Amino acid sequence: MAKHQKTWKEKLLNTKSGNDTLPKIEEMTDRQRRTWGPGNTILIPAPKQVNELMRKVPKGKLTIINTIRENLARKHNADMTCPIVTGISAWISSFAAEEERDTGKKRITPYWRTLKSGGELNPKYPGGLANHVKLLKQEGHKIQVKGKRSFVEDYEKKLVKM
Repeated sequence: MAKHQKTWKEKLLNTKSGNDTLPKIEEMTDRQRRTWGPGNTILIPAPKQVNELMRKVPKGKLTIINTIRENLARKHNADMTCPIVTGISAWISSFAAEEERDTGKKRITPYWRTLKSGGELNPKYPGGLANHVKLLKQEGHKIQVKGKRSFVEDYEKKLVKM
């Protein structure tokens, strides 16, 4: 019998990582400190926590994934939030939002308003770079292409306070 394939929404609401429940705070390893900088504790967020912050970005405004990480670390009194798990959670949020759109839901998580550091667009969001560009342009943002990468022009002026 085939195993049930989880929907994106099920993945979004998942709070399990192995035998652990998310969110969780761990002691940072030496390797994590070498890679991401000093600190003692690292938050492993639940996808729905990342989604909740992404939902708060109003039309015309933007955020970057590092702001979401900083907000979650502060909320949980951790030195940092895992950039890998946060990025995966934003990716899950984007596909869960499109899954909701496909069912006719109008108010979905505006994932396209969450950028990578430096205002860079995320080619891993649904529909790739072309869709990310389209959704941002619909909200009046101007896009700059630099080689194979795309950025929102003057994104710093449009960042929302979290």
